[in-house]
Amino acid sequence: MPHGVFARLPEPAALERLAATAARAYGASGPDLVAAAPGTQILLPSVFALAPAGRAAVLGPTYAEHARVARLVGHRTTEVTEFDGLWDVDLAVVVNPNNPDGRITSKEALLALADEKRRRGGMLVVDEAFADVGPAGLSLGPEVGRGHIVVLRSFGKFYGLAGLRLGFALAAPELAARLRAVLGPWPVAGPAIAVGQVALSDAAWAEAMRDTLARDAARLDRMLAGAKMEIAGGTSLFRLARTPAADALFDHLGHAGILVRRFAEAPTWLRFGLPGIEEDWQRLATALADFAGSAV
Repeated sequence: MPHGVFARLPEPAALERLAATAARAYGASGPDLVAAAPGTQILLPSVFALAPAGRAAVLGPTYAEHARVARLVGHRTTEVTEFDGLWDVDLAVVVNPNNPDGRITSKEALLALADEKRRRGGMLVVDEAFADVGPAGLSLGPEVGRGHIVVLRSFGKFYGLAGLRLGFALAAPELAARLRAVLGPWPVAGPAIAVGQVALSDAAWAEAMRDTLARDAARLDRMLAGAKMEIAGGTSLFRLARTPAADALFDHLGHAGILVRRFAEAPTWLRFGLPGIEEDWQRLATALADFAGSAV
């Protein structure tokens, strides 16, 4: 990586090139529909503030920050478990594919909901953090020009570079311009611009990685099923398992240095990320076997 990306402030032209590359990668019609940011989390307050303060609904269970931030910016916010609960509100939020269960909401259903928000003067926000491994044609990125839709895309999850802090909002030009104005003149660090530019341009790598992740997800499913867990959902970046021993297994894995996510609202669930190198796979296999042995 050129030394200059660390020594100088990012050039506006570099950020514009990144926006153009992101637009191509995510299906937006041009860079004027893209706002780049240091991760999507920092975008949430500004994005949710695009809708008039009123009632908001988040389709859950899902990432807790959406509801928290919607309340923070003044929306009366509820989490609903059925898609129909999103219609009669000013701000509707859908994670697609969903975290943690991998639930898919069809593009047709989302576009119908977006039409309703447009009639009401509201907003639909679709968090596509895991859409890189979702079904082809799922993304609403190509549709944001219709207005009243904001799509959030996370860079770090699919590319395994969460610490780089890079994400994007896709929206109609006037909305994207408002988001860029809030973020200011240097919203993304030079190294993140350089890495993002290269990575998002490499469609062949992305396609190969999708195949690799699908194989690894299937391997993890077999491992978890062999440990008497039920596969409850997920994507090829993470798997959701169900077991009545979730609390005990969470503690056991933690003592083995393996971090998984548990859920207070669903005490039988555990979410597993994909192991990395072969040594990590073997550590997980050993830990699961030890747990099974201790339960005998």
